[in-house]
Amino acid sequence: MEAIWVIGRILFSALFIMSGFGHFRNYKDMVQYAQMMKAPSPNVTVPLTGLMIILGGISVLFNFYLTIGAILLFLFLVPTAFIMHKFWAVQDPGLAANQMAHFMKNLALAGASLILIYLDSLR
Repeated sequence: MEAIWVIGRILFSALFIMSGFGHFRNYKDMVQYAQMMKAPSPNVTVPLTGLMIILGGISVLFNFYLTIGAILLFLFLVPTAFIMHKFWAVQDPGLAANQMAHFMKNLALAGASLILIYLDSLR
């Protein structure tokens, strides 16, 4: 069962670590997109959220302060779903479906973050 725990953490955290580095690597494009979506203070929130998901992902990956890492991911995922993936405001059906998929992915990952917090509390 330990192998499942380790593999699960690797698979879960990879998305956040890679995406977090993308916040810095593609900073200008990310800020422009955040501005278009009317996110608050994109010049600050893009690097801040990038740092949050890198730290959260690394925390989960190495099972080091797992609850804090999962909280960071949860605090990124829920607002991001509602701010950046407003599928209900998109007129084009294809684009709306894409945004809905991202919205639901974020909520599912937020749920997984809560499960990690719960599991960590049992240890």
